[in-house]
Amino acid sequence: FLGFLTLLPAMFLLMTSFTRILIVLHFLRSALGTQTTPPQQLLVAVAVLLTGVIMNPVLQDVNKTAVQPYLAGQITQGQAYSVGVKPFRAFMLRNTRDIDLALFTDLAHARESASVDQIPTLAVVSAFVTSELRTSFQMGFVIFLPFVVVDLIVASVLMSLGMFMLPPVMISLPFKLLLFVLADGWTLVVQNLVNSFR
Repeated sequence: FLGFLTLLPAMFLLMTSFTRILIVLHFLRSALGTQTTPPQQLLVAVAVLLTGVIMNPVLQDVNKTAVQPYLAGQITQGQAYSVGVKPFRAFMLRNTRDIDLALFTDLAHARESASVDQIPTLAVVSAFVTSELRTSFQMGFVIFLPFVVVDLIVASVLMSLGMFMLPPVMISLPFKLLLFVLADGWTLVVQNLVNSFR
């Protein structure tokens, strides 16, 4: 049990939606140009809450099929692990690109696996994390685009007015915040983050 607790943070980072959410929220903060707002602790807290929402069906399934039978003494610890990891594997496989899964299956020398169920869990986790990084960077790119356009427009206007000494960031920041608020940015980001998971 204590060994499982030491692995819990790594499992939370590598086997859930937390990584994608946190990276996208960091991209959003960078795109807005606000270095410390919202603070790091708040972004992590939001990422944890959204992870709880997304992973709730998986956790309910694990609790029903593995944790409760183990606590009731109906199955052994090894059986509880085998049954409990299946919902996590299903979630990870749904959100993993085939090319990443093939790569890590190859690297784990498990290419001869007849089915997806026979792929080692370590290979599935590695492929899932790689896919999550790629997806989060794609989402970050899409988030950055409108704010880059605002920066370019403000910089062009300032240059045409001859205001070379005035930093464009000072002028563009209020416009970016206004754009984000008028577009109901937080709701859009959260909604698309949750919907991006299958």
